Amino acid sequence: MNKSHDLIILGSGSTAFAAAIRAASYGVRVLMFEKSVLGGTCVNWGCVPSKTMIHAALFKHEAHLGSSIGIIGDDTGRTIDVEHLFRHREAVVARLRQERYLDVLKKVNGLELVKGAARFVDSHVVECDGRRYSSERFLIAVGGAPRVPDIPGLEKCPYYTSRTALLAKKLPASLVILGGGVIAVELGQMYHRLGCRVTILEHGSRILPTIERELSSTIQDILEQEGITVVTNANLCFLDRVGGVTVVSAEIGGMHHEFTSDNFLIAVGTVPATSDIGIETTGVTLDAKGFVITDKQMRSTKNGIWAAGDVVGKMMVATVGAKEGIVAVDDMFNRGCGCAMNYLAIPMAIFTDPEVAMVGHTEESARQAGYDCVTNCMPVSAIAKAHITGMTSGVFKMIADRITGRILGVHLVCHRGAEIINEAALALHMRATIADVASTSHVYPSIGEGLKLCAQGFSQDISRLSCCAE
Repeated sequence: MNKSHDLIILGSGSTAFAAAIRAASYGVRVLMFEKSVLGGTCVNWGCVPSKTMIHAALFKHEAHLGSSIGIIGDDTGRTIDVEHLFRHREAVVARLRQERYLDVLKKVNGLELVKGAARFVDSHVVECDGRRYSSERFLIAVGGAPRVPDIPGLEKCPYYTSRTALLAKKLPASLVILGGGVIAVELGQMYHRLGCRVTILEHGSRILPTIERELSSTIQDILEQEGITVVTNANLCFLDRVGGVTVVSAEIGGMHHEFTSDNFLIAVGTVPATSDIGIETTGVTLDAKGFVITDKQMRSTKNGIWAAGDVVGKMMVATVGAKEGIVAVDDMFNRGCGCAMNYLAIPMAIFTDPEVAMVGHTEESARQAGYDCVTNCMPVSAIAKAHITGMTSGVFKMIADRITGRILGVHLVCHRGAEIINEAALALHMRATIADVASTSHVYPSIGEGLKLCAQGFSQDISRLSCCAE
């Protein structure tokens, strides 16, 4: 048995690193295990490579849009040097992995990394490569993996998952995407803009079913206007591979349809990486999908074991996992601190173009929480800067308490939405009211002015306001 550590962390992604750095601030000894690549999903095959590729696709798209206002270039803005593009993607990943993980690892006192797969022997001991390590505190931060459903004929067909799609060395000429969630719309638009014919097949009645209906319908309209085929209420039947082409058979409205493509992308969610870590020996309770059940302090059902990140199945974004890891460590080493997760205070974004972003309650969740709420929904075309940029598609939605005027949620689709939502998150954190935001001065012209206009729209006809009106 190796010497005991104050904290053992399974995983080395953004959640694990945030937790380890926090633990180091308490002066404790931390042991971290990683069976794959240091940095986990976000930097290696998630948000960093995907946003790098999405931004590259945006360059190509905007070069094309310039012709509509008289900016006409040569073909260099419309063709793709695929090898150069992929080298750029890999360079960005390598640099951020080095700077944000490998270099940080060397600077954190008391943090030790073991390469290998750790498995629980019991709730106090893990084993890796025949050696055992003990602790009174464990953090499970092993993340998740793309869910691959059992589809008849899948074994005949090449296919991508959200992970392998971002490691690919070539661009397909055509792609059918199964799923209509975040991965499907982000990668679908990216591939389309890079010259791929894209079809999205969503089982439900709308894409992005977990966000506000006004936002999902707006994004679907935008995708379709760009030339992406979006099919809802599609029940996938089976796959086949005929003459080097994937044939996707689906039932839509009681009718049989076939879709053909070079490749097939499965984007139907995430499964937790709990199946091979010996968790059954610990007494930790999992939900029906295998995610670790935790409370607001990120404690599992077994004393001494906490969990954070994608493995708990809450908001599966890097910043949320990092916050969960910090809350868990604070609860471990500063009991009584009152530290707890508040998911309503954390903003998130979907990196389509325009971007989708949200923070706080939806209209439905606000009513379920007992609020008598009021809402205002405003088109992005009401913002002067939208006409300057030519990006007039989108919507702002604000939800507030009818009695106090306190803002409960902000949801938007707009250019630079992922940046603008941070102001809305601060407003919620400060318990700001509609009146507070409506009376705040904003730069003119700016897309961020939309927050102010949306707040003003609760009590005024904003179409009657002049430019820069307070």
